[in-house]
Amino acid sequence: MAATRKPAATRTAASAAAKAEAHREAPGPTEIRSQLVRTELLKAGVWIGLALLIGVCIVLIQPILLIFAGIVMASMLDGGTRLLGRVLPIARGWRLLIVCLSLLAFLIWTVMFAGSQIADQAATLQTVVMGQIERIAAWAADHGMGNFQLDTKTITDNLAGTFGRVTAAVGTVLGGLTSVVMILVLGIFIAIEPRLYERGVAWMLPMKARENFYITTARMGFTLRRLMAGRLLGMLVEGIGTWLACLAVGIPMAALMGLLTGLLAFIPNIGAIVSGVLLVLVGFSAGTDTGLWAIAIYFIVQTVDGYLIVPMVAKKTVDLAPALVLGAQILFGALLGLMGLFLADPIVAMIKVALEREAERNAGAADKKTAAGT
Repeated sequence: MAATRKPAATRTAASAAAKAEAHREAPGPTEIRSQLVRTELLKAGVWIGLALLIGVCIVLIQPILLIFAGIVMASMLDGGTRLLGRVLPIARGWRLLIVCLSLLAFLIWTVMFAGSQIADQAATLQTVVMGQIERIAAWAADHGMGNFQLDTKTITDNLAGTFGRVTAAVGTVLGGLTSVVMILVLGIFIAIEPRLYERGVAWMLPMKARENFYITTARMGFTLRRLMAGRLLGMLVEGIGTWLACLAVGIPMAALMGLLTGLLAFIPNIGAIVSGVLLVLVGFSAGTDTGLWAIAIYFIVQTVDGYLIVPMVAKKTVDLAPALVLGAQILFGALLGLMGLFLADPIVAMIKVALEREAERNAGAADKKTAAGT
């Protein structure tokens, strides 16, 4: 009898198991039992999270634009480094240093040697432009097109107010200089070791999504480098061509006109219109013949850029429709200010590359599914 008696520990374990089997957990009052409700709540959570993400992007849009501008700057530095590597078989760090020093030397030359001349010309540009606008208004009034008597001070104040609203995202002059310095520093740091930051972002993604991320970023980098190279080439052609042509025909403020034309060439569509208006107004201030020469110079320079430079670059980069770029410039300029206007073209190019890659993935998945079905 004593031999068949179970130990106390065994009886306790069996009793606990019996109690656990008898007691089954039931859903609590806060648990959602309906699968449909759980699914809908999950969908609502996704939409709420998306709305919060959009809200955060709106609040932090200016820092995000600065970071993207730093990436654009890094792509230009990286493109120069790669181009230099074709003729100088030295380490990448040394090539990047040469590119940065060349950029610094150009800025110093612009400030020291051309700065005083350009500053003097810029001081008289406003007077010349406003005088031409008043002459146009008087001519229109004389020909019965209405009363266009203009107040120079009112126009100046309105232009200043408009410019202030456009540059509100950048802030004061000190804030603008700080933003430029931050963009340069970000661009240099990213250009030094771009793979480091690429791997850091990929580390936060799931393993199955990393291969597609690397392919997409590689294509984005290639497109951005070629796009910025074409943009810089167009700026050089338009700026130097306008400067030399203005000197040849005697248009006033040739250096300033060349500089403004080159800088505004960074903004597709809109920049060409603004630089053309300024060039024609300054040209007619020196006489009718000079004004006609200014119109001819504008069309010649834009023709060379539009029919030679842009198509040559578009063949090797993403081909963006002009209406798409202009629409993006209007939208980003209105929503994001001057920074959005400058970065509209690269942003649209990156979005197009991402969408093309996603379409390629979907087509590949569909082909695999069809092959598996057959």
